[in-house]
Amino acid sequence: MQNVINTVKGTALGVAEYLTPVLKESKFRETGVLTPEEFVAAGEHLVHHCPTWQWASGDEAKIKPYLPKDKQFLITRNVPCYRRCKQMEYVGEETVVEDETGDGGWVETHHFGDDGDTSEIEDKVCEMTLDNNKINELREENKDIEKQNGGDDDEDDEAIDMEEFEESGLLDLVDPAIATTTREPECDKKLDGGDGENDDSVVRTRTYDLHITYDKYYQTPRLWVVGYDENRKSLTVEQMYEDVSQDHAKKTVTMENHPHLPGPSMASVHPCRHADIMKKIIQTVEEGGGQLGVHMYLIIFLKFVQTVIPTIEYDFTQNFTI
Repeated sequence: MQNVINTVKGTALGVAEYLTPVLKESKFRETGVLTPEEFVAAGEHLVHHCPTWQWASGDEAKIKPYLPKDKQFLITRNVPCYRRCKQMEYVGEETVVEDETGDGGWVETHHFGDDGDTSEIEDKVCEMTLDNNKINELREENKDIEKQNGGDDDEDDEAIDMEEFEESGLLDLVDPAIATTTREPECDKKLDGGDGENDDSVVRTRTYDLHITYDKYYQTPRLWVVGYDENRKSLTVEQMYEDVSQDHAKKTVTMENHPHLPGPSMASVHPCRHADIMKKIIQTVEEGGGQLGVHMYLIIFLKFVQTVIPTIEYDFTQNFTI
């Protein structure tokens, strides 16, 4: 039933997008939306700082005239996904953010309280404003922790560790004849309860291609994902939903036709709440005395959609300065 509803909505939004005029005047700070020119500027900033992202033109028949022909959307390929979402345990409350327009809802794992408290999202934004002194302090702390955990080459410590290991009896389980066998990658871990004999009990590394398009109707970026198994075979719809937060699957994340590519439907994060979330982040930064430039839009966008696809490891922008 939900799939039928999503199909009807998708068709209606396609018509609405066609009739919606192109946004010409910047309303970034007022409403959290982007003009096509601002989308390109934010994309240029993302490509410059994260070369794994590149511009793409897509299908010739689907070129959008309000975007440069060679900069229709952004793409990054072969992003690893080591775990399924069902293996993760979420800590804290989750709040469903209903959309008054009826276009769908969002589930915020970092939500705003009734009293307007924005401390959690402010902390997230502050992660990108760490100065070099703070980073150096963290590095020194990590070095101290490594030393405390036996990171040095002290021979007495090594002897104690080996004795404890021998007393545990674990060495009895090791056959010297196979001691040099190559170890399986960490990502190929057995699921709880698996006996290792059934191939289905092993979680293999998946990879995803991620696309960011400009949604003319919502006037915000939109994220698309398509997944592959360890043999580079396309994942089924249900398999891709395994890598989506179950609070978002089939609601915030739906299967729709890509605006720039022909072929089968792709999983997409619905953009109905993107502008509202960005507006809250802008307000948080300004209340703290800072200013958020429109060029940072896509970097921050990738951070808040991480709550929807938490096991797809595409975000390498933690220490960027606003």
